[in-house]
Amino acid sequence: MTVTTNLSGADNYVLQATISAYSDEAYTNAKKLSGTGIVGSNPDIDPSTETFIGQVRWYKPLNPTVNVASLTNAANGTTTSYSSDYYTYIKTVRTHGANKVNMQQVVTQVDGLAKIGRDFAETRAQDEHNALLSVLKGVAISELMYGAGAASGQAGLGGQTFDNDPTDKRYGFYVDMGASKPVIEATNAVQGAARAEAFLQAFGKAYKDYEPEYAYLVTSPEVMASLRSANLVDSTMVSDGNVEFSTIFNGKFRLIQTRAAQSLSSAELTKINGAAGINVAGTKTSFIVLPGALAMAGLAVPEQTEIYRDGRAYQGGGATSIWYRWGYVMHPAGYNWAGSQDAFPADADYMKVVEAGAPVGLTAATDGLADTTGVWTRKATSALSLGILPVFHA
Repeated sequence: MTVTTNLSGADNYVLQATISAYSDEAYTNAKKLSGTGIVGSNPDIDPSTETFIGQVRWYKPLNPTVNVASLTNAANGTTTSYSSDYYTYIKTVRTHGANKVNMQQVVTQVDGLAKIGRDFAETRAQDEHNALLSVLKGVAISELMYGAGAASGQAGLGGQTFDNDPTDKRYGFYVDMGASKPVIEATNAVQGAARAEAFLQAFGKAYKDYEPEYAYLVTSPEVMASLRSANLVDSTMVSDGNVEFSTIFNGKFRLIQTRAAQSLSSAELTKINGAAGINVAGTKTSFIVLPGALAMAGLAVPEQTEIYRDGRAYQGGGATSIWYRWGYVMHPAGYNWAGSQDAFPADADYMKVVEAGAPVGLTAATDGLADTTGVWTRKATSALSLGILPVFHA
């Protein structure tokens, strides 16, 4: 015989005539990205700064002037100038809490807050994953503003090619495969690794002669299945810390499989394709990410764990609340935070655009997206310094 209590404060327990211990159902959320090699540290980020933001400074590359010495021309040589720049990063703080009626333990024989405490690590890890995924999608939106919109001040010229100037911001740092799938069907002319050549093409278009030794490829189960069916997954796995990764192309791409939604919505793509630049035809997204392309730094949050007891509640039976607090900086390499600087951002804020100086949701922006940028504006002189490459495909 089982009975669910209808007592206020204890109606979430099932009581049995014969008592057995509670077990925990396993979590089956989408595989997390926050514990992988795409997240690293940046020693220049100082999480102890005042206000909601911090800034990192650096010297920009020189554009040297080289003079030719002369024995007859007494004019002064032209000097080389140099300049510096900075980017802004934003802090965020998250909280998670629960409460219990103290006397419920008399009828349930279970501490009502024990489950919250046991699973706090999962809660925090899931939050960090959600934030990271939002930053990835926010970067994709920002780069689409360059190539498909007018964020550079002119109509965008689309994504990266083998020949474009990586310092020209009319080209967004993304590759659009259009209606092509990332792994195409085998034919008499196309066999083996050539079936997934599009990923290699995208990598080469993005990084040109600065192509890194390897990168992480964030794949959906659909893309992963197509790679396996094409027999492209390497037989030897690569160890990265305590994690082993399947790879393709002899370790060129380390595969991170997750069912987490990487793609933009149809409404977001429609809004982007109504801008002045070149339309994006691919409706699905995979990310090629360099090691440590997202810097993460923890914040020293006061009262990280706090317990509040109210002995008067429930006619003197009492109630107890517990709250966990944590915070971090999540920042993509090569970008500046252009969103709100007077509040902790939620995940949705990482995916907004800036219009007339104010952050708004992409679908709420003015049609045409004239002079609209993402909240992640490109600060690196060259796109070759960026670490997050969205690849749009069918």
